[in-house]
Amino acid sequence: MPLVTSTEMFKKAYKGGYAVGAFNVNNMETIQGIVEAGQECKSPLILQVSAGARKYANPVYLKHLIEAAVATTDIPIVMHLDHGADFEACKSAIDDGFTSVMIDASHHAFAENIEITKKVVAYAHDRGVVVEAELGQLAGIEDAVNVKAEDACFTHPDEVCEFTEKTGCDSLAIAIGTSHGAYKFKPGQKPQLRFDILEEVGKRLPGFPIVLHGASSVPQDKVAIINQFGGKMPDAIGIPEEMLRKAATMAVCKINIDSDLRVACTAAIRKHFAEHPDHFDPRQYLGDARAAVKELVKHKIVDVLGSDNKA
Repeated sequence: MPLVTSTEMFKKAYKGGYAVGAFNVNNMETIQGIVEAGQECKSPLILQVSAGARKYANPVYLKHLIEAAVATTDIPIVMHLDHGADFEACKSAIDDGFTSVMIDASHHAFAENIEITKKVVAYAHDRGVVVEAELGQLAGIEDAVNVKAEDACFTHPDEVCEFTEKTGCDSLAIAIGTSHGAYKFKPGQKPQLRFDILEEVGKRLPGFPIVLHGASSVPQDKVAIINQFGGKMPDAIGIPEEMLRKAATMAVCKINIDSDLRVACTAAIRKHFAEHPDHFDPRQYLGDARAAVKELVKHKIVDVLGSDNKA
């Protein structure tokens, strides 16, 4: 099956009360683990590439790795640019064959965000590509995205209709309390999402696909393995999975998952070297990392996203 856009994918997700996982990819093993999990669970997938990933792996390599994965499966897959910083970044991805791009102009004033997003939408739609935009700002750090807590702001529901109508965007990322990175909450702090905002946005934009960024849960069993084998991640706390499952039954059609994959990879590699200190072949420890990613993604698909058997 060739690469697809998220249009039909999101229509089915909204109607079915589930979300599609958008997994950030950086290398071959991560892509293989995600796609194998999606194939076994018969789940649609979004493979997304950040600016940091493009810089690390080279856009040409990543594009062909994703295309190779698509050629090995029959599930619908979207190739998505995550957090496109400006028009040129989005244009580059569109010209490279991405089927979906995100323009993140959320740090600009409302009117400027509209103008920048509108420009990207016009270019993308002329080429059959869909666009995700963002309204409101998430705190935290992820690759090139770095927003201080004091600069973060929740999405204002009274702005969403004007924004989507004037920009023509196909999906909207909103800020309801999620944050980027593996350190979303401090020890003792109760994680909380603003479901009241999500509910109101859903009422204002019936049937419109909403996106959650910064939604990694940072699995504590994997954090424990990292710390057991020499790592230092004592305060890594993410979004409780039951909150994400609730969001997926509402207007949220796409949930971004990044830090969880990195934590799973690191835990598998640290454990491998502790148990096999004589190993030096990357295929040995990266094979374990790939298996850990696959296991994690299958869990997310079935228990959090609810997207299994929806391909």
